[in-house]
Amino acid sequence: MQKNNQNQYVIGVDGGGTKTVAALSNLKGKILKMAKTGSSSPVNIGVERAAENIAKSIKKVLRDSGILSTFIGLAAVQEQPRLKKAVKREILKKKEISPIFKGKLEIGSDQIVAFRSGTNEKEGVLLIAGTGCVAHGWRKDREVKVSGWGWLNDEGSAFWVGQAAFQALLKDLDKRGPKTKITNLAFKELKVKDTQELLKKVYSCPMEIIPFFSVLADEASKKGDKIAREVLKEAGKELALSTKVVIEGLGFQKKAFPLVLVGGVFKAKIVERVVRREVKKIAPRVKFIRPKEEPVTGAVKLALEKIKR
Repeated sequence: MQKNNQNQYVIGVDGGGTKTVAALSNLKGKILKMAKTGSSSPVNIGVERAAENIAKSIKKVLRDSGILSTFIGLAAVQEQPRLKKAVKREILKKKEISPIFKGKLEIGSDQIVAFRSGTNEKEGVLLIAGTGCVAHGWRKDREVKVSGWGWLNDEGSAFWVGQAAFQALLKDLDKRGPKTKITNLAFKELKVKDTQELLKKVYSCPMEIIPFFSVLADEASKKGDKIAREVLKEAGKELALSTKVVIEGLGFQKKAFPLVLVGGVFKAKIVERVVRREVKKIAPRVKFIRPKEEPVTGAVKLALEKIKR
């Protein structure tokens, strides 16, 4: 690397299902500028639109010259490598930004970006519990990934918790199950007057509404609702199970390693408490980390590492 690096930069991009965040950083890792655009999930919106939103976010933070490295983290590229090549090909077509890629351009998983947003270590485990969930670990040249199969599965995710909460509500309404505070909270928070209106709202937009029921489950649990507490405890156990499989697969049981916890489900203290307790049983030296920085900082770190020193 050149000694005079005053006008040299890297760009990190965190591409997600709802937004794309790009960050310009100097070579000391200090973020100088950030910008947001829409979704860049190639699975959700297609390769061309994903590349367009990535390009827009990069353009907003771009300096005229001196970009030595760019790292873009995207969902689904870990599971579908062909998407990585397709998105990269589309981005390189964008004449307004393509000149900067004379420096290094790499596209990788949003999972490694999330992991590195919480630690500078290159080995460890990530547990994401948002709308979906996944456990992913790295050790030397090995990787182990568990879960992350989408909304039909992903036990412990907000969608999974929300679905269980919604089912408990319906059993309450039918008198097939015990009463739960989730029911009244749902009518109040979704601003519906009757069951038909509730069903219409849920079924018209399930991918957005069902994960919201996980928030209602957390609220109900705080009010002492046993049904909600059990759902959240079960979520914690499922997330811990996925994590333990990764830990065992990488042989971390007796090692000190970081476990980075990311995602809105961990706002429910019950879930995080269960995960910590269960994971500690097999990996007592684990270090739990809840990142304080934006996920895009992980992409910046990875962009910096791509520069030959």
